[in-house]
Amino acid sequence: MQYGASTFIWVSPFSNNTMDLLYKAKAFGFDILEVCVEDPDTIDAASTRAHAEKAGVALTICGAFGPSRDLSSEDAAVRQNGLAYLMRCVDFAALLGSPFVSGPMYAGVGNARMLDAAERADQWARAVASLKTAAGYAAERSVKLAIEPLNRFETDLVNTVDQGLELVADVGAKNVGLLLDTFHMNIEEKDIPSAIRRADGHIVEFHACSNDRGTPGEDHLPWNAIADALHEVRYEGPVVIEAFTPEIKEIARAVSIWRPLALSQDALARDGLQNLRTAFERARP
Repeated sequence: MQYGASTFIWVSPFSNNTMDLLYKAKAFGFDILEVCVEDPDTIDAASTRAHAEKAGVALTICGAFGPSRDLSSEDAAVRQNGLAYLMRCVDFAALLGSPFVSGPMYAGVGNARMLDAAERADQWARAVASLKTAAGYAAERSVKLAIEPLNRFETDLVNTVDQGLELVADVGAKNVGLLLDTFHMNIEEKDIPSAIRRADGHIVEFHACSNDRGTPGEDHLPWNAIADALHEVRYEGPVVIEAFTPEIKEIARAVSIWRPLALSQDALARDGLQNLRTAFERARP
């Protein structure tokens, strides 16, 4: 099992000025630093890869899909902008050695609309069409797409693992699967381990997140049962801690973090990694 830390734990956005995170992640014992591409223009791929190789950590790529990058939008210009952004993320993944791009790439985060059945079907169809194009582009570069279901407060389109599996099936590309995130699953799934088992064979990435976005393992989630379920489905991809710093007001507001959730962001990463290692290594045969 490889363990990763999201750049969101410490900074937003990641840039040439935050390369120290690569060395910090390695020092804490992480195998991977997950780079969120909020603003592609802030990231120098060549420099990032050189620092990652020097630090001895691998890189993965996730995307940030705000309203202007909505692949399900009724506005064709918005859909095209989102598709162009996703393709840039794919390019970063190919350049940085990430096997995938992950995130809620089907729609703009924050959509909250009560649509009728026909309107929702149209939105779904637009998302599928956009993702088919993106999947083809990614396949040509040997990159996978990992679609992330989000909780009902952050999106109105794909909330559950079952909805995610339906979207993956409709896109119908071999390089498209799921990113499962325990923060969102805690809200939307009746039984997290059972949901993991239903996604057998389709999990590209796994975000191990506390129910309150604090330190994994210092919460009420059934980590031993989660680890067992991932072992049962033979998941061998990254297990990444994604959390957000309240010190950056814009990101804290976006994810509704109004107070510190750990003694420090360093403590959250360090202690969370130890707790996950305990749970996941216990699950090994």
